[in-house]
Amino acid sequence: MQVSASPSFNRVAKKLHARDKKTLDEAIKAILQNPHLGEEKKGDLAGVFVFKFKLNGQETLLAYELQPHKTAPIEAMLLAVGPHEIEAVKASGTR
Repeated sequence: MQVSASPSFNRVAKKLHARDKKTLDEAIKAILQNPHLGEEKKGDLAGVFVFKFKLNGQETLLAYELQPHKTAPIEAMLLAVGPHEIEAVKASGTR
């Protein structure tokens, strides 16, 4: 499966420390192993999955979308990462 990232995801990810980037990479690898690992959102964000993981002892959320279909994905589009990524996805309009 391929991985692509939105500009808003890249902005946040590049500001992380090296140890935090390693933790983020492990979370991304977990998603690639099992794309349906995250919880699928409903309503306005239908089709967006959110994977929860710990980053420096704090729960962090990774929002991603499976493309072209959630049933047979060939790409994971990383939308946002942070403690409140849902608001970031809605505000940025990256969907």
